[in-house]
Amino acid sequence: MRVQHKETFKSILLALGMVVCLYLTGCEASLVNYYNRGTAYGKKGEYDSAISDYSKALELNPWFVQAYYNRAGAYGRKGQYDLAILDYTKAIEINPEFAEAYNNRGAAYGAKDEYDSAISDFGKAIEINPRYAEAYANRGLAYYNKDEYDQTISDYSKALEIKPGDGEAYYNRGTAYWKKGEYDRAILDYSKAIEIKPGFVRAYYNRGRAYGVKGEYDRAILDFNKVIEIKPGDGEAYYNRGAGYAAKGEYDKAWEDVNKAEDLGQEVHQDFLKALREASVEK
Repeated sequence: MRVQHKETFKSILLALGMVVCLYLTGCEASLVNYYNRGTAYGKKGEYDSAISDYSKALELNPWFVQAYYNRAGAYGRKGQYDLAILDYTKAIEINPEFAEAYNNRGAAYGAKDEYDSAISDFGKAIEINPRYAEAYANRGLAYYNKDEYDQTISDYSKALEIKPGDGEAYYNRGTAYWKKGEYDRAILDYSKAIEIKPGFVRAYYNRGRAYGVKGEYDRAILDFNKVIEIKPGDGEAYYNRGAGYAAKGEYDKAWEDVNKAEDLGQEVHQDFLKALREASVEK
């Protein structure tokens, strides 16, 4: 099963591009320059330089909330989640209504597998901004990582109500349905994700798995065909397509896919190989 996990939290920790003087009046040129240069460094992925410039801006103005926020994002990109949390906390102390800071601090907690703290922060962001689709989606992911799938589904449903074009949200809600054994609903959500993002490999893969569980092997094979078309080196897709062919009694095609999967480095379970050998001999 291909799911979203804490890597998703890691990917949302940097939000740059604000202009200093939107937050300060009469701001000094040197402060503006440090901040804007830090923002430019951040956009280029030069996070150490960004952090250095934001720190210099904060030396000039220790109450500069956006510099704390952006420095936190840069720390997050470097995997320094504790430092990111400290900076988001400082931003929240200065501006208690800063929903984005709560959301991103929650993401930092999520990256540390501290899901209860993450859920609390996402909830606070939602309290401040009840139309904050990203916070609902992030809280849904935290609930998913706690195996609380009904809460996951509820939060992704709310995120989709606010932002119906979010293919990732459909995908993640579909995966929660999968975990509950609700394969028809999972398939509907994976299909919607594919409609929004036609090259969505993980959605094709998981929909194929769901079709396979339902015994709809032709549809499963079609989805694994699509995965292989988009990502020809995906050994797991060959393995699963081979399992679909085996279930249909097409053993030559099954062996072809299994051998290809192994060539690509995919481990194939010995019990499956044994069953495939026995079925091939019987045929």
